[in-house]
Amino acid sequence: MATSEIEADLAEAFAGRMLGLLNDGFLSLVVSLGYRSGLFETMAALGPATSGAVAAAAGLNERYVREWLGATVTGRIVVYDATEGTYRLPPEHSGFLTPAAGPNDLAFFAQYVGLCGALEDRILECLVTGAGLPYSAYPRFQELQAAESARTLDAALVDGVLPLVPGLVERLEAGIDVLDVGCGSGHAINLMAEAFPASRLAGYDLSDEGLAAARAEAAKRGLGNARFEARDMAELDERGAYDLVMAFDVVHDLAHPGAVVERIRDALRPDGVFLMVEIAAASDLEDNLDHPAGPMLYTASLYHCMSVSLAQGGEGLGAMWGERRAGELLDRVGFRVEVTRLDGDPMHAYFVARPRATD
Repeated sequence: MATSEIEADLAEAFAGRMLGLLNDGFLSLVVSLGYRSGLFETMAALGPATSGAVAAAAGLNERYVREWLGATVTGRIVVYDATEGTYRLPPEHSGFLTPAAGPNDLAFFAQYVGLCGALEDRILECLVTGAGLPYSAYPRFQELQAAESARTLDAALVDGVLPLVPGLVERLEAGIDVLDVGCGSGHAINLMAEAFPASRLAGYDLSDEGLAAARAEAAKRGLGNARFEARDMAELDERGAYDLVMAFDVVHDLAHPGAVVERIRDALRPDGVFLMVEIAAASDLEDNLDHPAGPMLYTASLYHCMSVSLAQGGEGLGAMWGERRAGELLDRVGFRVEVTRLDGDPMHAYFVARPRATD
């Protein structure tokens, strides 16, 4: 009888969890909509206002805005004054909902929910076949990744990330050769090219869209020391060409990461450095049970990171392969590794890897 009562309590608790999950899942779509439409920015600047005033200020349809407000009020994001008929976005909330929040802008990531949801049918097929999805299957992904990287890099790359490697800033100021593998829209290379004009920087990627954006930004900034090429990292063959190679959230997406990291090692000069940035997580599921973003990261990996690797006939490491496995890979291909963190960035682990001397 006692066992039956315990099970009933567990069932009731889980039913409540499911209801909360469903509410928050739908609310994520509403947050993304508010972010992309500028409603959160409008309300942050507006103060208490009627639905009509909010709609007018945002340049949107009042009926749609009113329904959106209903979702955000019941979701405890927007505060409603029934007496005055006004809606207010508290500053304690707007500090996590608008681009002005910088690194605290968590609403940005809600956009990935809709992107992943649109792929459910295709991922369902992958569950049966074991196949993956190519990068081309992800609309807006390149755009979102570029925006996400830009805000992080603008805030921390030159003054925070690069100083994690002792002596690197001084070497960049003197002039060295740098490569960013999987450079995307090339923002990291362009920032560094501007900050360190004596250095020579290259970005390689397979995305024509990303490379076009990279070249356009370089041209706009007047950078003569940055170049971008469409190159497959698995075919990288530039032995001893670079003093610094970087990979930001790239290695776990690769089809054959070990082979690519080995080519990166060969591309480095004896005193070179490979700076690899990956998700900060454990390699064993049981050690990720309390990870604050565990469900989000495993789901993102299921829908994208693992899938794009499998689509290339790859290993499908996934975003949550973890620090131990990442360190083991680097050690196996001939690197000495130190793992460090950046203040204000709890999501990433920074691997500073140097080639081991060979006999």
